[in-house]
Amino acid sequence: MKTVLTLVAGLLLGALAAFFLVREKDKPVDARSIAAASLEAVRAQNKLTVFAGRFTVAVTTRVEKLGLSAEKTLIVPATVRYDIDYSKVRRDDMVWDEGSRVMTVRLPDIQLDEPQVDMANVREYGGGTILMALGNAEEVIDAANRRKIREAVLKEADTSLLRELARSSARTAVERGFALPLAAAGIDARVIVRFPDESGYAL
Repeated sequence: MKTVLTLVAGLLLGALAAFFLVREKDKPVDARSIAAASLEAVRAQNKLTVFAGRFTVAVTTRVEKLGLSAEKTLIVPATVRYDIDYSKVRRDDMVWDEGSRVMTVRLPDIQLDEPQVDMANVREYGGGTILMALGNAEEVIDAANRRKIREAVLKEADTSLLRELARSSARTAVERGFALPLAAAGIDARVIVRFPDESGYAL
C-alpha cells in the first residue's frame, strides 16, 4: 500500500505541475486543456504499478534414466506487479461531457509483470544425487522447474479478484490525478475511469 500511495502522490504532483504550466503559457483554461495537460503527466509515468501481490508456490520435477530417478521440489515465494501502461492512453480516450460535468477516462487493461522470485527464501527438497551427478539431469530438472514456477505464480496472480483490486487502485490514482487540477481551476467535475470490458468504455 505504501508503494501505491507514493505513486499516487507522484501522479497528483505531476498533474498539478502540468496544470500550472498550462496557465503560465496563457492557454485556455478549460476542462479539455487541463485534462490534456494531466494526460501528459500521466503518460510520463509510462508503466505505473498500481498493485502488487506476493505468492508462494510449490513445483516438482522428476526425471528417470538408466533405471535411476531424481527429483527436486521447490517452495518459491514471488511477487507480481500489476501495471497500467499509460503510454497507450491517447487524447481521444478522454471525453468531457459539459452537461453532466463528467470527464470519462479510458484505460488499457491491467498488465501482469513477470514474477520476481525471492531467491533468498526459496526452499529446496530433492533426491537422486547419483543421477544428478551423471549427465545433465539436474539442468533438465532446474529448467523444467523454472518454467513451472512462472506458470504457477501467474496462475495464482491472474484471478478476477486480484485484477479487480488492481483496477480499484488504478481508478483511485487516475481519478485523483485528473480531478485535482480540474478542481484547482474551479471546474466542478467528476472523473470516471473505464476499462475495456466495462459499460461506457466505447465512448
